[in-house]
Amino acid sequence: MADSINDFSPLEQHLLNDYQRDMSLSVTPYADMAKQLGVSEEKVLQSIKSLQERGVISRVGPVFRPNRIGVSTLAAMAVPEHDLECVARIISAFPEVNHNYEREHEYNIWFVVTASSKEHLDIVLHEIEQHAEYPLMSLPMLDDYFIDLGFKLKTSALR
Repeated sequence: MADSINDFSPLEQHLLNDYQRDMSLSVTPYADMAKQLGVSEEKVLQSIKSLQERGVISRVGPVFRPNRIGVSTLAAMAVPEHDLECVARIISAFPEVNHNYEREHEYNIWFVVTASSKEHLDIVLHEIEQHAEYPLMSLPMLDDYFIDLGFKLKTSALR
């Protein structure tokens, strides 16, 4: 992974900064991005693939309000430090996982899982436990609060 925003190309910086929200709802979103950025669609796709391969981003796709489409839960695991990176990779490999992150707590890895039904969600949670070899705690949402997870990247290359 890059050490700072300045380790990214100007195109990568724009992709990371400009498309965190309000991406075009179109049958050709990458072509739309390319047109806005003055590059080819192929260049946009190559840059996104490079960001994924370098572990900077895990996916490009919509994030829906919880439980509007399917069901979701916040989950947490207590994982020894020496296994944390491996378990994070296992969790991230599941397409139902939106994101995961480390916290300074006994339960030190947290992640959101979204599935088409409660039954599918339960299966995915069980499979994550089996593959990670650590028990997880599921924390389904009781109250809905909106927190914008986007953030402005700071660099002199972006105007």
